[in-house]
Amino acid sequence: MNDDGRDASSGWAPLRGVRAAFAFLTRVPVGGFPYAAADWRWSSAHFPLVGAAIGALLAALWFVLAPLGASPAAALVLAASLLVTGGFHEDGLADTADALGGGYDRAKVLEILKDSRIGAFGALAVGASLLVRYALLAALGPLAPAALVASQCASRTPAIWLLVAMPYVTDEARSRSKPVTRAGVAQGAVATLWTAAILGGSVVAGRLGVVAAAAGAAAAAAAGLICAWRFHRRVGGVTGDFLGATQQVAEAAVLIAILAAR
Repeated sequence: MNDDGRDASSGWAPLRGVRAAFAFLTRVPVGGFPYAAADWRWSSAHFPLVGAAIGALLAALWFVLAPLGASPAAALVLAASLLVTGGFHEDGLADTADALGGGYDRAKVLEILKDSRIGAFGALAVGASLLVRYALLAALGPLAPAALVASQCASRTPAIWLLVAMPYVTDEARSRSKPVTRAGVAQGAVATLWTAAILGGSVVAGRLGVVAAAAGAAAAAAAGLICAWRFHRRVGGVTGDFLGATQQVAEAAVLIAILAAR
């Protein structure tokens, strides 16, 4: 990653950002290195697209596993999602839970976030997240493939707007993804357009009802607002771990909304 902003690659940054987004969020070997700082910055605009691609992959796996039953399919699909992303967002959720659960003031919260070890709060949070998503996918049954695409896509949008609206409080010298965190309104707008297009496409294709798609989008936005309020109250901004936690909360919220609206 070229942190000083100089060109480290050729190509139009908004387009190069698509490939950089896959490199950043997944373990898929897309190549393309080195990326310029502008490529990384634009990668955030395409996080919902990456989410939709992950969701489509998981949906295809669901169809293969469907003969086993909804419960085994849900468990195996969740396991596959961890392989694809490397547990990227789950790691953020664990660190966030440990910090917010064990930190009594801003300094302590930020100190705990620097600790890579997982504590009791973190383990419980990840376990609860997996259990909730497993139960929701199993309950969705035949609607699970469409819900996977929608939830993986929409859940990655609130985090970008948190980057736009709130200060990034991690010390830049310690941040491994500094250019990615410099998202602006343009990146937020593109991310929102991706989400609207993908959810709208699911409705047009008959995979999701209009009410379910709208409820899912509203749930993701509500989850983002709640997380933003909590993070602002505790530390006055966001960190990379907080953004991962936001994705996890939003993903569960979207699945709940789709299940309630089906």
